[in-house]
Amino acid sequence: MTAFDPATLIPVLIGIGEVLDRPEIDIEGMDAITLMLAALQAAEADVGAPVLGMLDWLGVEDEISFPEPAPQESLAARLPERPARLVKTFEASGDGPIQLINDAANLIGAGEIALAACVGAEALRTAAKRAQADIAAGREPPKTSVAQVAADNALPLAKKYGLLTPIDVYPLYENAARAAWGQTVAEGQTESGTIWEGFSRVAAANPCAWIRREITAAEIIEPTAENRMVSFPYTKLMVANASVNMGAAVIVASLAKARELGVPEDRLVYIGAGAAAHEGEDFLLRASYSRSPSIEATVEAALDRNGVTPGDIDHLELYSCFPIVPKLARRVLEWPLEKPATVYGGLTFGGGPIGNCMMHAAARMTAALRESGAFGLIVANGGYATHSHSIVLARQPLPEGTIPQDYDVQAAADARRGNSPQLLAEYEGTGTIETFTIPCDRKGVPLHATIIARTPGGERFIARVPGSDVAGLEALMRDNARPVGSVGTARCSEDGSIIWSTDPS
Repeated sequence: MTAFDPATLIPVLIGIGEVLDRPEIDIEGMDAITLMLAALQAAEADVGAPVLGMLDWLGVEDEISFPEPAPQESLAARLPERPARLVKTFEASGDGPIQLINDAANLIGAGEIALAACVGAEALRTAAKRAQADIAAGREPPKTSVAQVAADNALPLAKKYGLLTPIDVYPLYENAARAAWGQTVAEGQTESGTIWEGFSRVAAANPCAWIRREITAAEIIEPTAENRMVSFPYTKLMVANASVNMGAAVIVASLAKARELGVPEDRLVYIGAGAAAHEGEDFLLRASYSRSPSIEATVEAALDRNGVTPGDIDHLELYSCFPIVPKLARRVLEWPLEKPATVYGGLTFGGGPIGNCMMHAAARMTAALRESGAFGLIVANGGYATHSHSIVLARQPLPEGTIPQDYDVQAAADARRGNSPQLLAEYEGTGTIETFTIPCDRKGVPLHATIIARTPGGERFIARVPGSDVAGLEALMRDNARPVGSVGTARCSEDGSIIWSTDPS
């Protein structure tokens, strides 16, 4: 009788592949599935063995650039052999790649599979050019842009007040948190600029980053014609760069399978336990805009489950669609502002292929740990600060029993969360600003402000400061202003929306 080999239950990352597609003519670029296949082939080459013909499991991050109902089936049909198990994430969400890696690791730890691949890609740059060609030819193009997809999914009350896309929504968190932390606008911008400058430095040294140029904090936060304000207080250089053609894949195996394939020990990165939690889908019903219980719970649980402290972390990736996300996460870790918080360059400079960004981070984290250090932490985020999934990767084996482990820590996140206030569709009277967002046009001129406010009784309502109220908009954006917590008046307009006026101080 053959003795049981515990190495069959230890999950390791054995191969990484990244692809940047920069054709001379954008319209002729790869589609998303072709990019995925190229990334898988690059990962196979990194392994040094023909693994794509022997996969037990294939996990695909959903994509929006070339939408189809079952991309995992299309991709599997182009592999040497169809894997027995095919899965796709529920949607194109930034936490998806880490969920896929965690799922593959848990299945290996349970002894159900021995070899898996996780992959994703977006080709929004090419998709945009093809959509333009469709329009020019009188054809209806598919809805493939971030704005189109987000607007289609927006709930009625959010639509009514122009809260349609991530650019509209994330400033609600930024402006509320800045007030909660006692920062002026300038202090908040300095923090954002410092983090982003560090991201650009990492991207400049990453051969797989989309923008490889160091940019100073001053350049990042200064609104200019080339770096316009897109939504106060975010400039163009502070937001995710989705106009990319990028694909990334990782190969996950049991330690026994890795050895069977001949993968050298110094190429192995061990997968630790992860943790996932979420907020409610309707961001208008959040208990608070100054914190994320899900990020707090998943970061702390991922560290605890692997017996790691923040001081043990050698390499870190904090999701960075907008500055508020790494700001929230770094406070959980008490991570120094000047210390690198990315291994691939973040979503602005490394590239922001919608849901697949953290697959690139996982690939770079693997490469970084092969070179130096003991532990890496990836903190992923999806939706409107809705979904959080954190995971630890390690250079050496983790304690026995770490994997498999249910990554659901929803109860811990829920225990941190207060009650959401009642949301009113109609209201007139006095109120107090809870937070706000100010989208801008393509010249950086404010279009209007959307105010989230509370009644004297604690109910929440939404109001608008029209673009014509220039003084009202300027009052919200002044560096020495403290609009959160200030009192104003709400009145109903003829179109049924609520108009906000700041009370004179």
